Amino acid sequence: MQTIRVATPSAKYDVVTGSGLLQTLAPRIQRVAGRLPRRVFVLTSPEIWALWGKAFLSSFREPPIALFLPAGEKYKTIGSVDRLLRQMVAAGADRGSLLIAFGGGIVGDVGGFLAAIYMRGIPYVQVPTTFLSQVDSSVGGKTGVNLPEGKNLVGSFHHPLAVFADIDVLGTLSDRELRAGLMESVKAGIIRDRTLVRYMEEHAREVLGRDPRALEKVIAASIRMKAGVVNRDERESGLRMILNLGHTLGHAIEQVTRYKVLLHGEAVGWGMVAALYLARQRGTISAAQFQRLEGLVYLYGPLPPLKVRAAKLVAATVGDKKNVGGIKRFVLPVGIGDAGVVEDVTVTELEAAANYMIARAKERHA
Repeated sequence: MQTIRVATPSAKYDVVTGSGLLQTLAPRIQRVAGRLPRRVFVLTSPEIWALWGKAFLSSFREPPIALFLPAGEKYKTIGSVDRLLRQMVAAGADRGSLLIAFGGGIVGDVGGFLAAIYMRGIPYVQVPTTFLSQVDSSVGGKTGVNLPEGKNLVGSFHHPLAVFADIDVLGTLSDRELRAGLMESVKAGIIRDRTLVRYMEEHAREVLGRDPRALEKVIAASIRMKAGVVNRDERESGLRMILNLGHTLGHAIEQVTRYKVLLHGEAVGWGMVAALYLARQRGTISAAQFQRLEGLVYLYGPLPPLKVRAAKLVAATVGDKKNVGGIKRFVLPVGIGDAGVVEDVTVTELEAAANYMIARAKERHA
C-alpha cells in the first residue's frame, strides 16, 4: 500500500493505493472527515454496485444513500446533475452531508461536480474503480460535465478529502478497459517520468497480465507524477496543461464519434500518436524517440480503428477548453519525460497530424 500526498494552495489530502481498501473504507473516511455525517451519499453506476456494493458496504454501520448514474459518456450531462441534485434534496442532504464517488472517471467527474455545487459545496471522497480513474481523473480536483459543443465545458475545481484506489477492483475490468486506462500512464511517462516509460516498456507482460506489484508500481508512479504537477499548478494556469497530451485530438475524436466508438483512453492514445507526429515534425523529439514512444502506445493497444475525417476533427478542436482568446494551445513532448505547451500550431499542421494518425489506424487494421 502506498500513500501519495497532494498539497495545493487550497487543499491537502492523501491518495492511497493498494489492496483491500474497500473493506476498511468507513473507518478510513471517518479519519479524514473527523466523523461520518448523519447523511452519507454514494454516487455509483448500477454495474459497479452489483459487482462491488457488498464489499463497499461491509465497513459501514449505516449504509450510505445510493445514487445511480448509468454508465456511458452520454449521461455526463447537466440533465443528470439536475436529477441527482433533486434526489439529494429529497433524501435530506444538507451542508453537513458527505458524498462518495464510487466508480470510473465519469462517476468521479459528476460526483465531484455534485459535491462542488450542492449548497455551494459539500465534502466528498473519491473511490475510483477503473485504471484510468485511479491514475488520472480522481486526482487533482477537476470536476465537470459535457455539453454537446465539447467535453468538460462545465465544471469546477473541488478537491476530495481523500482518494482510495483499491487495486482489487481492477480484477473485474475488461482487457479493453485496462488497456485504455494504461494510455494515461503512457502519457504520464512521456510528459514527466522517463523511468516509468522504461518500466512500461520492459514489464508490459506483467502489467497487461495484471500482476499486482506491476500494477501498483505503474499506478503509484502515475499518481505521483500528477500530484507533483497539480501541487505546482492547481488551476491549470501553466504547467498543468501538459497533462493534456493527446487530449486535444482525443476529445475531438470522442465528440465527432458522439462518444459511442472509443473509450476515453483509446481516443487519447490516438491523440498521442498525432501529437508525437507533430513533435517529430517540429523537432522537439528525435526520429528514434518518435519511433520508441509511438511503439509504446501500440504496445499497450490495440487501439480501435478510426472512421473520421481530419478536417472534421480539426473543426471540433475549436471548442477545446485549453484555447484562450482564440489561440489554440497544444501539448507536445520534448524528448522523453518532458513536455511543453505551444500556441502557434497551424490548421495545416493539425490536419497533417490528424491525417498521419488516421493513416496509421488504417495500416494497423488493414
